Amino acid sequence: MKRFFFPKSKRLSSNNQIKAVLAQKQCVSNDLLILYMAENGCGYARVGISIGKSQGNAVVRNRLKRLLREVFRQSQVLIPADFDYLIMVSQAWRKKYQFSDLKFELLRESFLNLVNELVKKVR
Repeated sequence: MKRFFFPKSKRLSSNNQIKAVLAQKQCVSNDLLILYMAENGCGYARVGISIGKSQGNAVVRNRLKRLLREVFRQSQVLIPADFDYLIMVSQAWRKKYQFSDLKFELLRESFLNLVNELVKKVR
């Protein structure tokens, strides 16, 4: 079984990096996630996760961040490298899902569908 790592170098950590991804305006969304993407020239994919206070209390936000980091970590080989990904949680998820419904597989499927859709749009 292959081990996947998630070092700090694969994270969008500064505000300038996040603003650079948002400035590209390459975005797709569904009822669960919003995904922004921009080329980075690093040779590997990097991810940033943004979850606002309107999504729930700290327990909810931290759980979503942990799940989304794990989704990215295990999906690194399935997504194109040389891109920065900024993942935001959509406001509409509360209309369709309960907090207990947000499982790893649901988030992973949603993320990979958005990546594929955005790659088709870019290329």
